[in-house]
Amino acid sequence: MPIEGVAIKKLIKHCDDRGFFMELLREDDAIFGRFGQASMSMSYPGVIKAFHYHERQDDIWYFPVGNAQVVLHDKRPDSPTFGETNVYYMGEDNPYLLFIPRGVAHGYRVLGARPATIVYFTNEAYDPGNPDEYRIAYDDPEIGFDWRTKFR
Repeated sequence: MPIEGVAIKKLIKHCDDRGFFMELLREDDAIFGRFGQASMSMSYPGVIKAFHYHERQDDIWYFPVGNAQVVLHDKRPDSPTFGETNVYYMGEDNPYLLFIPRGVAHGYRVLGARPATIVYFTNEAYDPGNPDEYRIAYDDPEIGFDWRTKFR
């Protein structure tokens, strides 16, 4: 069952012999709330950046380069999906935006042999004097997620 409040926007590439064009986020998108900040980060193969969550901030994630395994865990006690964990595979091979509501812990692992770049949008600008970021270990037993790749 998908975590309550999480939303996906499939991205559409318009290709021709020059390359492609793709809209990411528009102010009239249902997935969009209030704009706060746009940021970008690159991580090397195999890196795990997990977990953290916010009390005031919503995130929208996009991986334009590389691929990632994204893991969400609902920490909101009043949510019908409290305690649920979801996994999404995102990146250049599967392009979409992922809306992550406040109170949902999130993190990712870079897949494949090359770095991954994440571009993310938030509804608040980062305030170093009052950061809305709460860390949880990637191997937190409450979440209990196994990051290892499973072979069948």
